[in-house]
Amino acid sequence: MAQALTILHWSQLSDHIGRKPLILTALFAIAVSMFSFGLSKTFVGLVISRVFCGAFNGSNGVVKSMVMDITDTTNLPKAYGYMPLPLMLGTIVGPLVGGSLSRPADRFPNIFGRSELLKTYPYLLPCAVPAIFASVAWLVTYFRFKESVSTSAPLLGLLKGWFSRQSHTQHSMTSSNAMVSSGAANSEQVPSKPLPLRASLTPKVLTVTASYVTMAVLYMAFSSILPLFYATPIELGGLSLDPPRIGAILAASGLAHGIFQLLFYARLNDRFGAGAIHTAGVSSGIPIVILFPVINVLARVHGVGLIVWLCVAVQHALTTSLMMCYPCMALFIRAAAPNRASLGTTNGIAQMVAAGARIIAPASAASVFSYSMREGHDAWMVYYYLMAIAFLALGTSLLLPRDPSVWEVRQ
Repeated sequence: MAQALTILHWSQLSDHIGRKPLILTALFAIAVSMFSFGLSKTFVGLVISRVFCGAFNGSNGVVKSMVMDITDTTNLPKAYGYMPLPLMLGTIVGPLVGGSLSRPADRFPNIFGRSELLKTYPYLLPCAVPAIFASVAWLVTYFRFKESVSTSAPLLGLLKGWFSRQSHTQHSMTSSNAMVSSGAANSEQVPSKPLPLRASLTPKVLTVTASYVTMAVLYMAFSSILPLFYATPIELGGLSLDPPRIGAILAASGLAHGIFQLLFYARLNDRFGAGAIHTAGVSSGIPIVILFPVINVLARVHGVGLIVWLCVAVQHALTTSLMMCYPCMALFIRAAAPNRASLGTTNGIAQMVAAGARIIAPASAASVFSYSMREGHDAWMVYYYLMAIAFLALGTSLLLPRDPSVWEVRQ
């Protein structure tokens, strides 16, 4: 929630002062919040730690904007093929660190048994590992990272300029209109500047945002229902799998999705175009939803056998197509930006609605699933809900062009 409320503002600010200060702020917030989380003894302390991290961590939108800054239409698909790698590593390493290093004084008494600090704060060590890693990343970013925004300005100067402009609004608008009408030759000599939020809400940006939010709601709703479906008893409409098996399936699926995107997305984009891949991805949501009741019916009739596992594999293979909608959206966001100096704002708008989808979709989908599982209710109600989202996402995807370069505006 905190990230959803602040990510747009951080992304806008990155257009003015550069990406580097915001990335440094995000890494600092991660380090502080992780240490605070490990040192918390109350639920309120845990919540404050997470709110602090979300409010000051705008890296999700800023990093994506930075990738757009240093690439163009020829190599952006390949660059976004590498984007799942950090998530894959975090998904694998994170649970290992958290599970193996929690309560170290009890689990490793020969090494940590004499530490009163770790006895008092049993989760400090697993929180300290990512905090230290974020601190090292902060140092590397500070000394080695090169700013990707050429029009960046100091924050203090930006604030002074903002206050001074309040009394000269009409004069600024007149000057801007004169500059716009000065001709193409002059516009090539004057670097573009970040636009205000209202000016950034162009029809292209709104179209991309609508497509992004419906796709994100579909994916997040599916992701929240999947483990619930696996854990629910077969007689109630699920698959009756135990937690270790569910975890293994989800981990293997995530690894396969990342590897496939890394190896094949750029080639598929060159062959079919981002528009076709995105439409195919959201279209795959329809058979993905249909497979839920099909898998349950097969499990009721034949048990959890080979044919059920084949259907589960097909469902996860189709999810790979849905996952590839994310890099497609990056291409459309870049193309829809009013100018290159407003990439951060445009990306922030999209990331804000995606963050909202991460809040609304799981809660709504899980609630509908729980309601539909009650005695006397339609067990397929949740699938009607998911199918409606899938068709809505498909409809908004048809508003996008086949090739994002159609939208490119050269400054």
